[in-house]
Amino acid sequence: MKEFINNFYYSFPIQLLFLHFRKSQSLLIFWCILFLVITGNFMKIFGANALFLAPEYLGNVNAGGAAITGITTGVFIMSWNITTFILHSMRFRFLATTSKPFLKYCLNNAIIPVCFLILYFFEAYYYDRNMELIPVFDFIIIAAGFVGGLFLVVAISFAYFFTADKRIVRTLKPGMLDFDEHKKAEHDQNVQTEIGFGLPVGYYLNTRFRFRKARKVAHYSQEFLDSIFMRHHISAIITIMMAFIFMIFIGFFLDHKIFQVPAAASILIFFAVVVAVIGALTHFLRSWSILFVIFLFVILNILYKYNIIDPRNKAFGLNYTQKVRPQYSREHLEALNAPARIEADKNNMIGILNRWKVNQGEEKPLMILFNFSGGGVRSATFAMNILEQLDSISKGTIMRKTALITGASGGMLAATYFRELYRLRLNGENIDLQNRRYINDISKDLLNPVFSSMIARDLFSPAQKFSVGPYRYVKDRGYAFEQKLNENTHGLLDKNIGFYSKDELGSKIPFLILNSVITRDLKKMMISTQPISFMMEPTFKDSTAEMDGPDAIDFASMFKDENPMNLRMLTALRMNAAYPYILPSVWLPSDPVIDVMDAGLRDNNGQETSLRFLNVFKDWINTNTRGVLIIQVRARQKGSWDNTYENGGILSGLTKPFSMLQLNWFRLQDYFEDDEITYAQNLDSNLHRVAFMYIPEKEERGATLNFHLTASEKKEVIASASRKNNLEAFEEVKKYLNH
Repeated sequence: MKEFINNFYYSFPIQLLFLHFRKSQSLLIFWCILFLVITGNFMKIFGANALFLAPEYLGNVNAGGAAITGITTGVFIMSWNITTFILHSMRFRFLATTSKPFLKYCLNNAIIPVCFLILYFFEAYYYDRNMELIPVFDFIIIAAGFVGGLFLVVAISFAYFFTADKRIVRTLKPGMLDFDEHKKAEHDQNVQTEIGFGLPVGYYLNTRFRFRKARKVAHYSQEFLDSIFMRHHISAIITIMMAFIFMIFIGFFLDHKIFQVPAAASILIFFAVVVAVIGALTHFLRSWSILFVIFLFVILNILYKYNIIDPRNKAFGLNYTQKVRPQYSREHLEALNAPARIEADKNNMIGILNRWKVNQGEEKPLMILFNFSGGGVRSATFAMNILEQLDSISKGTIMRKTALITGASGGMLAATYFRELYRLRLNGENIDLQNRRYINDISKDLLNPVFSSMIARDLFSPAQKFSVGPYRYVKDRGYAFEQKLNENTHGLLDKNIGFYSKDELGSKIPFLILNSVITRDLKKMMISTQPISFMMEPTFKDSTAEMDGPDAIDFASMFKDENPMNLRMLTALRMNAAYPYILPSVWLPSDPVIDVMDAGLRDNNGQETSLRFLNVFKDWINTNTRGVLIIQVRARQKGSWDNTYENGGILSGLTKPFSMLQLNWFRLQDYFEDDEITYAQNLDSNLHRVAFMYIPEKEERGATLNFHLTASEKKEVIASASRKNNLEAFEEVKKYLNH
């Protein structure tokens, strides 16, 4: 037994495994990320596990997408093998005396990859069957595609290295190597001890999956052994360069559907290249590698600081070529909402409200305001479903009765799409606003192209450009998001915001305000087709108001010389939904430069904007309406009692001061909103709020908050509209409509 344990411990696979944990921790991080992602323990809230377990290609989860993911999994595994072979093969010199040394290295280095693949198939089966509702036979086809892609890469890689082996043997002197593995090994010691920094190995796994004793190498010269490994290293570096070139190639052709590979594939290729780069730095620079990385970071930071390289995302349609840019200062913002300007803008809006009243056909109509919450595709799907049912119970009049639409992120994607469909119907298009196909449109995936572009374009080939009018912009993941949203909505939103100015001015369609948040100071950037300086600060002012100035900015007024009405509607929606890291923050041409991100950071439901609007026009509302109904459509459950308290241990205690605000951010907004609407009821107008809320049937089966929904999540979100809380909300809306 003791001998067995000793032989097991000194076997090549175990020695390699221990070596990785001792010497390759930076490379193991990538394996750790992959294990955590597929088990749902890392970035599940962003849908990362779905990208790997149900890879989409050409709009569907299919064998083609699985095959591409299998290919890139093979590339990552081979990059892992190649990199660690370069770094550590010198520690196991007996490999130089064997035939096909790289193949044997891979076989003995397979513990981590094999464990990952086994776990991957278990997780994929559970996920695809229960979340994507894929039949068993279809899953077998998908799994076969993955395996086929994986084996294809492995076969090509080994074929390449077999050829390299033959070239190496031909260049060596005849008789210098004896590659007969079946020759009886020396038995004068149980463990082959390596010289210098090498490690002891007793047995290794050969190509027949049998353990054989490692041969002694003392009679070979150091120079000879080094030459064999170096020739393999050159072959390995060539394969890594091929992967890098492949990513650049994909980046340049990403606009073509066939090259829009699953996001998981792009991530795996990226990991493969990064693993190779880390290995190369470690191999060639040794102890200087960390210093080199620091030096490289400093250089890149200087280039970025002085705009020599500029990876920042821009607002597509806006003019960035002006030499004189608007000042982002308190004085300039105060000038934008000077009393005379505010009065003119209020008169313009009152004209819109008067035309809205005329369209209602009654003396004192009910004014409806819609507030939509953020929440990615989950929110978009829920919002579109609610809008369709509200259109039904109002007999097609819900949009005509609506004066203002505002909110954040996913909910606004659906609201803007629904408003455009309504506009087209008014113009004579044959559109049924209650057709379920529109729910299917807005629930389609937006996450895959974003991740694919992040890797293939943002990191590897950020040189492609496109035009919006006379202006040129770099294609990045923001562009990929807009193009996919445009495709999902059949090109109906591919217009600039100025296109809607006439219809909004005539109150033909509801007035739309799209917010985003300036990262510098959390002020709102408010995008609309009409001047709204009256929305830039509260009507209440005291002596402290002058210290900070307005807390919101009228986008069109701020950038009046940068052609603001040429801004793409798709870009305005993206700015409203720019969730950190997933989508890039958008920088704007001011002095100094500012950038904006997701509106949900400050006003996730849009209620703050709505109440300010109501406060500004309270006199008109009291005189001309019978009351105001705020319809809130939120994809996040209110309250916290369903979340059980868990003691996370020491780490949880240490991180709680930082995580507390992040985890409770939207709950904090709920508290503020309840206070706000309570105070707003002091208005003379008759103010009401009805909330539609997505509540999952089972908390653990609830849809995730990201830009991707599985088949089961989509069914769950749609079904939630028929649950008790929402049926009661529909009845309440009916009551106000018929009052």
